[in-house]
Amino acid sequence: MALKKLGKQTVVFDNPPYIVSTASIVGPKEGEGPLREYFDMILEDDLFGEKSWELAESKMLRETVKMAVQKSEKKIDDIEYMLSGDLLNQLMSASFAARDLGIPFFGLYGACSTMTESLSLGAMLIDGGYADNLVAVTSSHFSSAERQFRFPLEHGNQRPPSAQWTVTGAGAAILSSYGKGPRVKYVTTGRVIDLGIKDANNMGAAMAPAAADTIVSHFCETGLKPDYYDLIVTGDLGAIGKEITEELVLDKGYNIAKNYNDCGLLIFDNKVQDTHAGGSGCGCSASVFCGYIYKEMQSRKINKVLLISTGALLSVTSSNQGQSIPGIAHAVSMIVDD
Repeated sequence: MALKKLGKQTVVFDNPPYIVSTASIVGPKEGEGPLREYFDMILEDDLFGEKSWELAESKMLRETVKMAVQKSEKKIDDIEYMLSGDLLNQLMSASFAARDLGIPFFGLYGACSTMTESLSLGAMLIDGGYADNLVAVTSSHFSSAERQFRFPLEHGNQRPPSAQWTVTGAGAAILSSYGKGPRVKYVTTGRVIDLGIKDANNMGAAMAPAAADTIVSHFCETGLKPDYYDLIVTGDLGAIGKEITEELVLDKGYNIAKNYNDCGLLIFDNKVQDTHAGGSGCGCSASVFCGYIYKEMQSRKINKVLLISTGALLSVTSSNQGQSIPGIAHAVSMIVDD
């Protein structure tokens, strides 16, 4: 049997899986941003009726799965696998949600790259004949992430201009071997890239080299050019990381400036909402893809998208030990059939 590989990092699917439905839930601040009309639910209270930020995030993830399943006109029992992760210790949000949903569960950790990591592995499962229906889902929450990775909110520390605002949001996508919707044509799995950046308040710069490496690998291995896509969009590099990525990709001979954007810049109005360099978090690319991008593809306003979710693979332990921040980025190529 021939490998479905193009080069070392890219998989091409013989039977590209369909993304038959998506759902997104975001917090109040995200609901005040430019993409407010694209989200399925905007929370009035980012505690979501729970006693802690962490439980609120898990509920948000769980309810997003339920909503996506309902929109697909399937039942929870029809979903054979749940591929999910989040930023919290031991994947608390995803594992608690999987416990309540009862779906066979693969827990993933790719930091903020988890949306495309789950889409990639889910597409491989379906194309390989191991499932007909599954859900790829992830989440983040501003307050739970700040408490774990930075300082308690009560500390009131000043954020530098390079800092980003963790998105309170969740996105879920139902992948199926049949149906209607955009199809996953290629996935390019990223490599861990670390250029020695240690500043946890400059995530964009830390992740940009990994994003550039994956984008260049995708074009090299598929033979495609940047203008093949209507939209090339990274996960949460923000203003600083986006600029660095453009330059690094251009250095390798690919000009992506005309059709390139970043989910961290799309979800907020940085100046009006005081989000500094932009949005971040697993929920950033998840909610922007499952809200804005998917609906634009449904309406045929955009037909070919390369989504590259980006992740910073640091932990509280590694930061406290003075380690640098490794980056990762996974790319998923989606097309709307003619």
